[in-house]
Amino acid sequence: MYAIIDIETTGGKYNEEGITEIAIYKFDGHEIVDQFISLVNPERDIQPFVVNLTGITSKMLVNAPKFYEVAKRIVEITEDCIIVAHNAQFDYRILRTEFKRLEYDYKRKTLCTVELSKQLIPDMDSYSLGKLVRALGIPLSGRHRASGDAQATLKLFKLLLSKDSEKIIIQEKIRAEPKFQIEPKLKDIIDEAPTTTGVYYMHKIDGEIIYIGKSNNIKKRINQHFTGTTAKSKKMQLMVTAVTYENTGSELVALLKESEEVKLKKPIFNRALRRSIFTHALYSFKDDNGYINLKIDKADGRKQSITTFSNKQSAKSFMFKIIQDYQLCQKLTGLYPTKSNCFNYSIKECEGACILEEEVESYNKRVSQVIAKHSYDSQNMVIIDKGRGLDERSAILIENGVFKGFGFYNLNYQINNIDILESIITPMENNRDAQHIIQSYLRRNKRLKIVQLN
Repeated sequence: MYAIIDIETTGGKYNEEGITEIAIYKFDGHEIVDQFISLVNPERDIQPFVVNLTGITSKMLVNAPKFYEVAKRIVEITEDCIIVAHNAQFDYRILRTEFKRLEYDYKRKTLCTVELSKQLIPDMDSYSLGKLVRALGIPLSGRHRASGDAQATLKLFKLLLSKDSEKIIIQEKIRAEPKFQIEPKLKDIIDEAPTTTGVYYMHKIDGEIIYIGKSNNIKKRINQHFTGTTAKSKKMQLMVTAVTYENTGSELVALLKESEEVKLKKPIFNRALRRSIFTHALYSFKDDNGYINLKIDKADGRKQSITTFSNKQSAKSFMFKIIQDYQLCQKLTGLYPTKSNCFNYSIKECEGACILEEEVESYNKRVSQVIAKHSYDSQNMVIIDKGRGLDERSAILIENGVFKGFGFYNLNYQINNIDILESIITPMENNRDAQHIIQSYLRRNKRLKIVQLN
């Protein structure tokens, strides 16, 4: 659990500042579960430059609660939380100073979004909150007011969580929360799991990831793991002490993350997924008569394929469908070996390419349409899919036929501006498995929105 905090102060000498406004958003890694926002009477003067910066005046704070009146609420809302702030050292120091005046020893673990941003989003021109979120296309209103800055920090932190491929933040969270130091009952883990689409991580007591999976309903899938009776399920049940998860909203993003994370982390119970996830591919070649032939064959990394398939049966099903949709020849797609005409020609569903009756140019045009539709080679495009909330969408970026990564956005201009789009994208490896996942998903989901980039 995290407490996203922003504090406005009076300014002045070091450790003599007073709080004028505080905003706290309690965040479970996926959504806000509690919040506290309040002006605070600092019982001291506000520096003139701070008044100009924040717009908060002494007159506004006359009837505001004093710190000791809100101290209990701050303790309660941040209990068992890691404090997250932009320049966390400052906000945490101010809080500790105020509590020290009340003779209360306030201690929490902290995460700094400045430090995390420098690590996870390197080479930005500036890491000040205002300039950083603007460069990333994150909406910011109420700058230099606690609530506005805290909301911007929360959105930035969500982006950092999605970019945290090394699980720096999650590993810290595992070690920080006392309940993960002892083995909780499996039922408690199931009860806390969400019903959303995403990727989940099973951890041992020291935080090590032992299994990574994806599901359209994480709670249901975890329940299956914990009620399974196979040898693998029983071993996992004995070892797991915590399950963390990352909500993706999009099944495509979840599939891509699962594939990459398994290869990167190599969890002990994910051995099968470390290998390639496709076995067959679609290839093309021109025959002696100039016709473009299509052929299903075992996947060969040395040859350029149009698209790939998980197994031979799905490949054959795909071929039958495109023959019907594009009136292709069964013989020239390898599904009807013959020295004469194919069966479809007999029932007038083939134009006769099999016996050289159809013009080469006419037949090849339809085959080229199939190739263009099912291969994103050399294309520049963004695949738009569901996001983690109603006001959010996911974006999968393809540049010059190369999968670059994914990101989440709220505003359409973030997609149409390539510089902002690239800054919100979490980079991922462009390997053959990722290409297979994307192509397979596009085949199964006809209504996906695709934005072509110039």
